[in-house]
Amino acid sequence: MTEHIKIEKEGGILTLTMARANKKNALTNMMYGALADALEHAETDPAIRAVLIQSEGDMFTSGNDLGEFAATAAGVQGERHVLRFLQALTRASPPLIAAVQGRAVGVGTTMLLHCDLVFLADDALLSTPFVSLALVPEAGSSLLLPARIGHVRAFEMFALGDAVDASSALAWGLANKVVPLDALHATARRAAERICKQPAGALRTTKRLMRNTGALTTQMDVESTCFFERLKSAEAREAFTAFAERRSPVF
Repeated sequence: MTEHIKIEKEGGILTLTMARANKKNALTNMMYGALADALEHAETDPAIRAVLIQSEGDMFTSGNDLGEFAATAAGVQGERHVLRFLQALTRASPPLIAAVQGRAVGVGTTMLLHCDLVFLADDALLSTPFVSLALVPEAGSSLLLPARIGHVRAFEMFALGDAVDASSALAWGLANKVVPLDALHATARRAAERICKQPAGALRTTKRLMRNTGALTTQMDVESTCFFERLKSAEAREAFTAFAERRSPVF
């Protein structure tokens, strides 16, 4: 395990498990770094034919660690591994498979837009409450989510932050299948094993043809600039202060 990320390689499958269940799998800068390192390694290791992303506990991830967000909003600087992680997702050649239980908040949902197969437990809830935190969408989701589910649904998810349940996510095209919670990881694993039996070159080329990496990278750069500008805004300071003080923000 590296900074709450378990990394395992077996049978051609690289499994990345978020293992910070006591903190709702909130992603820290170091966790992003470990995930980015693993995905970058997968690009250079021909033995890795599929990447499986999953988590421990009752929640996929609550998104970014808000304590670190607040520190950034207060002006604390440092290398942001989240950018490396998002770029690695965008450029990933091996098929990406996700197994999602419970809540998937913020980046927990937007990373799924980069995955090639998505399996949801029947208790999954997807949400992107960026505007509620005085922020903007990231991970290329301002491009990918409207393309996937339509403008009005995507705007509702971004602007109002309401959670989308598993059955709706499936109907909207955000997932391949909804399964009982106790069958989630086994179902995703079987899919990864099937992927590994397919011709790797054909799979990677098919994936490349299906994604406009250049457009995604450009959109992510624009989003990132806006995102970090918003993090330093008075609205964001109020949002994080209100969260820490357990009160409603006043915008």
